[in-house]
Amino acid sequence: MTLLDDTSWHGKVFSDGWTTSSGGDAPVREPATGDELARTGIGDAADVDRAVRSAQQAQTGWARTSFEERAAILRAAGRVFEEQVDHLRDWIVRETGGIPPKADLELHIAAQECFEAAALTSQPLGEIIPSAQPRLSLARRRPVGVVGVISPFNFPLILSIRSVAPALALGNAVVLKPDARTSVAGGLLIARAFEEAGLPQGVLHVLPGGAETGAALVEHPGVPVISFTGSTAAGRKVGEAAGRLLKRAHLELGGNSALVVLDDADLDLAVSAGAFGSFMHQGQICMTTGRHLVHESIADEYVGRLVEHAQALPVGDPFREQVALGPLIDAGQRDRVHALVTASVDAGAKVLAGGEFTELFYRPTVLADVTVDTPAYAQEVFGPVAPVMRFATLDEAAALAANTEYGLSLGILSRDVMKAYELAERIPSGIVHINDQTVGDEAVAPFGGVAASGTGSRFGGAAANIDAFTDTQWLTLQAKINPYPF
Repeated sequence: MTLLDDTSWHGKVFSDGWTTSSGGDAPVREPATGDELARTGIGDAADVDRAVRSAQQAQTGWARTSFEERAAILRAAGRVFEEQVDHLRDWIVRETGGIPPKADLELHIAAQECFEAAALTSQPLGEIIPSAQPRLSLARRRPVGVVGVISPFNFPLILSIRSVAPALALGNAVVLKPDARTSVAGGLLIARAFEEAGLPQGVLHVLPGGAETGAALVEHPGVPVISFTGSTAAGRKVGEAAGRLLKRAHLELGGNSALVVLDDADLDLAVSAGAFGSFMHQGQICMTTGRHLVHESIADEYVGRLVEHAQALPVGDPFREQVALGPLIDAGQRDRVHALVTASVDAGAKVLAGGEFTELFYRPTVLADVTVDTPAYAQEVFGPVAPVMRFATLDEAAALAANTEYGLSLGILSRDVMKAYELAERIPSGIVHINDQTVGDEAVAPFGGVAASGTGSRFGGAAANIDAFTDTQWLTLQAKINPYPF
């Protein structure tokens, strides 16, 4: 039997087993067709409270579990994602609207996140520090307790598991709230994988829901750390609430990443990279190439070839057709994308490809004659839109690339690697790719943005994960009690 064939999860949430939630249930819809794929439970504030209380009780025993046992469970969960790719791929394709290679990438990274997290369990978690007193003095890392994870719809499996797995590895319990539009790929699939792996009951809870469910999780006094991935607007609210409550919030937010194409770049490869950066998963990626900055000497040819790429990319149902782009997640997202394109045209930009849609299928779009004030250039679109801006000098390229409230990812294409590196040094960004486009993620790499893109690298790699999901405790030991003059 494959992982999701057991229908015990239908209409339920995962909280001390598969249970009926106070918040009712909701359909899981396929954006390409509108068909109902299943139903899942929806968590409300009462469900969050019960889950957190259960997680608090389970966490103390889980933290005392040997590192070998925790590692074994994480490795087993990772193997589930590896061994059931053919079955799980279809679920991710149909629920998220992504093409099969995108689903394969999610499953591969999900497995790697579990394997890397398994290795965290045996990492040194402290150090001996000097003391002026005759005693042993230690700085050691301790699990925070219950970690609240809030994840979005676009790459739901990756953007949930990258917090869930390391938090569990380090001895925490987790309450996960995936986006209700992708509650299976973003949450219930993870619950089933860890259920199969033998995770003790109560250590992981999965409550799909909307903003109200997320707010209840952020504000619950039993959740000292929140790991949030989503829009900058929502992230600001999470950060404000967490700050008021004196709890840590790790925020991975939006972006409007620049791809800088220097005059010596290989044009064929540059255009291909630019098309992938803007159009992969319909542009619904925080790292999407939102701004193409191209040297004026090659700009006309770059734009012409990018238009050819955009016009040649097939758009359709990724479950039933071989396509490059599937549907946007819902009508609200489609309308926002189209409003930005329309406003850009009204402001003087030219649509050279795309700019139109059928139902939720938006054509890959290329915009020319943009300025720094063009809406689809200045704002995060989160759709398959590639605005192209020209520059004349490296100083101008650096100024344009840095002229954004965001700072997530940056790509620079050039045959002169050191020139590209020196340019990158002038542009604030959490991630830099030289001779690659802006979209990339690996379980071993630190991930995060600066400025309006978030609170820095809070995911990926041992150092970032240990810092995110543990507290530092000072501990001293001495043989006898000191005499004091009191």
